[in-house]
Amino acid sequence: MIEYSLSRIAEIVGGTLNEHADPAAIVTGSVEFDSRKLQTGSLFVCLPGTKADGHDFAEAAIEAGAVAVLAARDVAVPAIMVPEAQVTKTNASFFDLDPAGDGIRVLTALSRLARAVHDELTQAGMITVGVTGSAGKTSTKDMIGTVLRAAVGPDAPAAAVIAPAGSFNNEIGLPYTALTCTAETQYFVAEMAARGEGHIRQLTDITPPNVGVVLNVGHAHVGEFGSVEAIARAKGELAEAVPAHGLVLLNADDANVAAMAERIHAPLRFTSAGQSTGPTADVWASEITVDSLSRASFVLHCSTGSAPVKLQVFGRHQVDNAVAAAAVGLYAGMPLDAVAAALGSHQAKSVHRMEVTVRRDKVTVIDDSYNANPESMQAALAALQATQPQQQGGRRWAVLGQMGELGDDTIEAHERLGAQLAAYGIDELVAVGQGVAAKALVRGATNAGMSVEQAQSAGAAANIVDCSLAPGDVVLIKASNADHLWDVATMLIDRDRQRRVR
Repeated sequence: MIEYSLSRIAEIVGGTLNEHADPAAIVTGSVEFDSRKLQTGSLFVCLPGTKADGHDFAEAAIEAGAVAVLAARDVAVPAIMVPEAQVTKTNASFFDLDPAGDGIRVLTALSRLARAVHDELTQAGMITVGVTGSAGKTSTKDMIGTVLRAAVGPDAPAAAVIAPAGSFNNEIGLPYTALTCTAETQYFVAEMAARGEGHIRQLTDITPPNVGVVLNVGHAHVGEFGSVEAIARAKGELAEAVPAHGLVLLNADDANVAAMAERIHAPLRFTSAGQSTGPTADVWASEITVDSLSRASFVLHCSTGSAPVKLQVFGRHQVDNAVAAAAVGLYAGMPLDAVAAALGSHQAKSVHRMEVTVRRDKVTVIDDSYNANPESMQAALAALQATQPQQQGGRRWAVLGQMGELGDDTIEAHERLGAQLAAYGIDELVAVGQGVAAKALVRGATNAGMSVEQAQSAGAAANIVDCSLAPGDVVLIKASNADHLWDVATMLIDRDRQRRVR
């Protein structure tokens, strides 16, 4: 974070300093929720959680080097005391906290601090790129980060581009990430997610974007939103937030996204991965092919010419992400050839998102277990289908858990998924879980003539697969985050390492 005195922070958040705080003391380090990450000069945020309350760690935070804490109730250490929060129906659902509790007060104050830092850096020239969509947000954010790092050059400081690995895309993660920006930051890539209408609008109030990228509208969280139409309205809040001097990038291959053109105030460009029946794209891909590990190659086009691209990340759907990242690079003034080279150098940054490991016995493990919805599931299965077993006779395995937050569509969506698996060339299905989603998945696959094994847990699933794997097989692991199916990938990879040791 840029350096602020405690009195300045109190002014920004509308709070007061307690008797232990020195108004002139300067926060020179990071802003942290986790006391284990504190360093000298940090500010510790006392966020109440379901398992622990940050206020209980206030004294330990100061001992670890924090200058002060951001707190909602009395603590016996230097503190910025946050004010009462004005709670509305929208921001109560946005914060997903007790409207009468301390958490919403602390996060409101944190958001105000993040906005102040963001405003100061924006006035100094920092560009913020907002990214949203039902699927692919994190992978695209990572890819944009790679492209923009090429734009600033190899000698630029690490803080020149802030696009951290992982999904810091909600009311906690976004301000936390914004507060890692410094005076050296030229580009901030802000991933934005939502659980309801109005949420992205509130995220854009914290970090107003200069560029807005909308990837797609799908069924992710439809159980919370109520309809795909509501999801489209929510995702479009990012496009609406971009000012007239900015740029909006819309995916012409998605009709719900392309329709957002009517809602924006900024200049507009369309992107396409070669499937558009909508508006003519300004940046697009053609001649798309995939290799035996489902890595895509294509020709990237824009108004200034064309350039070949060979991706190192896995899955044809990554072309959509790459074209969006390319459009951001072109906005930043990069030559097309430099954009293409940056895309070709990009490697996956965030864990459990199409991470591919080839074991010593040529078994290919595809870990895409971070999350799942109908659209991302189809993309992962297409990648599995395109991944060639590395020995003759090798089989394709799908270890699948639930697609969460689908509401009334849960049973139908999982039955439909099960019925489709054979068409993707899946030889073996291991369905994980005992809930209605797993049962519907099994029912759909069984009715389509597939043989299915069920596992109650990730460990049981790993045992089933490990006992039957043959050299050259390909295994896809995918489910919603709550299922923790990355444990299957970890076990399969670790067991291969253990065999090497023996």
